Amino acid sequence: MASHYNTEEALRMVMDPESEDSSLSSAEDSGDDAEISTGEETEESGSDSRGADSSEIESGDMEEAPAGWIGKNGLTWNPTNAETLRYVPAAIGNTGPTHYATARICDPLSSFLLFVTDEIMLHIVSKTNLQGRRTIANWKDVDSDELRAYVGLLILAGVYRSKHESTLSLWNEKSGRMVFRATMSEKRFHHISRALRFDDKLSRPRRRCDKLAPIRHIWDMWTHRLEMMFCPGREICVDEQLVPFRGRCGFRQYMPKKPGKYGLKIWAACDVDTAYAWRVQLYTGKAAGERPEVNQGMRVVLELTEGLQGHAVTCDNFFTSIPLSEELLKRKMTLVGTIRKNKPELPPQLLQTRGREVFSSVFAFRMTHTAVSYVPRHGKNVLLLSTKHRTPSVSDDAKRKPQIIMDYNKSKGGVDRLDQAVCAYSCRRRTRRWPLALFHHMIDVSLYNGFVLWTAVDPAWKQSKSHRRRLYIEEVGEALVKPHMARRERLPRPSLTAELVRHAQYAAASDPSAAPSAAPRAKARRQCDLCSIKRRRVVTTCCKCGNEVCKDHTLTICSNCST
Repeated sequence: MASHYNTEEALRMVMDPESEDSSLSSAEDSGDDAEISTGEETEESGSDSRGADSSEIESGDMEEAPAGWIGKNGLTWNPTNAETLRYVPAAIGNTGPTHYATARICDPLSSFLLFVTDEIMLHIVSKTNLQGRRTIANWKDVDSDELRAYVGLLILAGVYRSKHESTLSLWNEKSGRMVFRATMSEKRFHHISRALRFDDKLSRPRRRCDKLAPIRHIWDMWTHRLEMMFCPGREICVDEQLVPFRGRCGFRQYMPKKPGKYGLKIWAACDVDTAYAWRVQLYTGKAAGERPEVNQGMRVVLELTEGLQGHAVTCDNFFTSIPLSEELLKRKMTLVGTIRKNKPELPPQLLQTRGREVFSSVFAFRMTHTAVSYVPRHGKNVLLLSTKHRTPSVSDDAKRKPQIIMDYNKSKGGVDRLDQAVCAYSCRRRTRRWPLALFHHMIDVSLYNGFVLWTAVDPAWKQSKSHRRRLYIEEVGEALVKPHMARRERLPRPSLTAELVRHAQYAAASDPSAAPSAAPRAKARRQCDLCSIKRRRVVTTCCKCGNEVCKDHTLTICSNCST
């Protein structure tokens, strides 16, 4: 309803706040939603009232002040959802493994090699050999099979929960495991670890502006493969990871709430149902001489969800904001997340907790947004923002949680589940070089993503086992070391280890379908027939008489003299 005033009366009404018919109201002391009595307004009417200029005042037409809740920046909210628009989710395409991935997966090893590809391996081989020739005396070049065996040993060490165990202990004949001694010597493993590189150090001055120069090439190839193999479901979780590392690094972060406290921070977007790491981004800090980044959380979410449509993004209060939710709506995506109390868009009615009952909720609505304030205990206020929910729905149990909070709790743990799974069988080894720590993390994530793909392609695989993922990782590690084990020219000294190598060589040389079920038995040790005082136990026999002889009673002759 419009009233007509002359110009002086209109100006006096604008300048004198006591003369206005203010319709703002706050919640009663009881905190009950039913006792909140305010008028209703649309988003358009709120914007029109804030956008009135002097030309409208001079014309003598001025509307009454709109009823509603107003934030510090002037954004208007309604206490009811009478003017909200109905949420209709956009359609999404196929979910799960892509056709490219399913066509190339035939066993657990093939699902892992979709991420750690031959191209990545060949690049690491070339840079490792380059570093080995420069720094290690009598360096023997590594090839792709040996590098895969090295990665396989890292994986097996993670399966056996030996990531912090020394290599001497892993190769020990009494306390170690045979597979390490059968694959390569401890000295060779140590040399590969020393020389392992992902770029040419002498070419870094040309790439001085890139903080990821030591590992940029394989990092870009690997992150591209993540989103290439899987289509995420409707629910997406965006959160941060921490790769534990305490060495020297220009962008090392301190995160006291993480178990490792210090390390490399990674932004990750994961599928909520499977915790598949769909897209990751390493945080390298701000550039030298530049100011801290503004709206970093918004930038991260938009980059990690680029190309998606119809998905619901869940994130915590570091990322959630009104501008982010509006930008995601333009991309046909919704946002559900906790929001900080200092956001200027929030009305003061949501921030007030004095006198409110425990388990009470206060809702505020716009046409496409819903904000809720929930009190789980006295003095605690939980604020959430959603563009997916448009009604003030609460649960029927004693805690009366809003539906927004229940949906947030279901989806917020996507990245945390990935961290928990990766940490259980991590292949991390102690190192002072951050590129190597990041490479170990890449292997861990590749193993988890490969397990998700493999179980999606073959759901019946080891279905009755409660530790399917451990069996998958162990099978991948053994498949990586067997080709190099079969190529060994010299057998290791321990008889059981030598027997394991001979079995791998026999399986590689013969038809797999005709391979025996048990490994061939090694020849038993016997006492030397020529030792009179102290008989040594040996396996060497004389080619003429057939007696068991030790090395002290063995004579070496050439083939010409033997005839």
